[in-house]
Amino acid sequence: MTQQPTRICILGGGFGGLYTALRLSQFPWEKSQEPEIVLVDQNDHFLFLPLLYELLTDELQPWEIAPAFEDLLKDTKVRFCQGAVSQIEIENKQVKLLNNTEIDYDYLVLALGSETPLDFVPGAEDYAIPFRSLADVYRLEEQLRHLETSDQDKIRVAIVGGGYSGVELACKLADRLGTKARIRIIEQSEEILKTSPEFNREAATTALSEREVWIDLETTVSAVKSDKILLEYRGVINEIPVDLVLWTVGAQVSPIVRSLPLKQNKRGQIVTTSTLQVMDHPEIFALGDLSSCKDAEGQMIPKTAQAAFQQADYTGWNLWALLTGRPLLPFRYNGLGEMMTLGSDNATLSGLGVQLDGQWAHLARRLIYLYRFPTLEHQVRVAVNWMTRPVQNFLISISSQNSVKE
Repeated sequence: MTQQPTRICILGGGFGGLYTALRLSQFPWEKSQEPEIVLVDQNDHFLFLPLLYELLTDELQPWEIAPAFEDLLKDTKVRFCQGAVSQIEIENKQVKLLNNTEIDYDYLVLALGSETPLDFVPGAEDYAIPFRSLADVYRLEEQLRHLETSDQDKIRVAIVGGGYSGVELACKLADRLGTKARIRIIEQSEEILKTSPEFNREAATTALSEREVWIDLETTVSAVKSDKILLEYRGVINEIPVDLVLWTVGAQVSPIVRSLPLKQNKRGQIVTTSTLQVMDHPEIFALGDLSSCKDAEGQMIPKTAQAAFQQADYTGWNLWALLTGRPLLPFRYNGLGEMMTLGSDNATLSGLGVQLDGQWAHLARRLIYLYRFPTLEHQVRVAVNWMTRPVQNFLISISSQNSVKE
């Protein structure tokens, strides 16, 4: 009887999950040791989340930052299975999906990310829009187009959260809406970008000031209504009229992950060893937002895209090592700095002794992210589009001018 290959099931097709699958597919497997790799995600596409903001200003197109898994995996032996996870049975080593698919596994990689909680503020779930997916962008885009074609003088936008996402959203929307924009950021701490390098914070503050974005510090949201937001500042609650409320704060592990009989911290994140294996379950790896991990140097790993990139490399290696009798590697996090977009053709970059802002930072950010795209084929397609798009836009504008003259 032919022995069945070892099956590795990877839950989540984000930076941690997809890049682990791609890394595993690149190793020089011997025929007898090559595993079956199954990648599971509820969407049919990957999402390069740091570039999601560029869709609002039409700088990028959806296919560039959200390529289909089918295209990304076509030259690999990774099998993609679309579906939402409904249950994970640790003892039976089985994953169940909402579409009734059942997947047995020998090794499991948990990379399901996190969710934006909206249920702790009255009205937020009904009226606030998070910003974590293509669906969120399309929902926001629909409302923006309705407001942009209306007769009102100003479009009033409240952005809850003064972290990276809130600041980047504010700058992009200000550039898109121009003089019609009336944007405010609501931040509960005493400053925006509290954990960021001072250089980035100063560049962001300047960019927001130039765009006349209001910043409400030490302020919390009491409730969200259809046309207003209730803000509390030093015990006083004010009602502010709004057209849009965007929610960029908070992240929580999914209920399915929290229900697992695995060691977790107070936030429900799964505790792992430095090799990214779950405590007491060496056949399970956890990475990204849902994990709580200290690396080989004892430093807590941040919940960022660059950390997930790096964890995916180590997870892939350690799974290969387990199946081929090699030593496992403890994860060593290498902080490469931080980048953020501050509107069209403007960004800031700080790290590894380099500090840039303005157009050079914008270009550097794009090139760094281009290098981080999942596959070489996709990198080339996007790079060609970036180089030829200005020419295409120029030809379209010439054609439009000629049509008007005729």
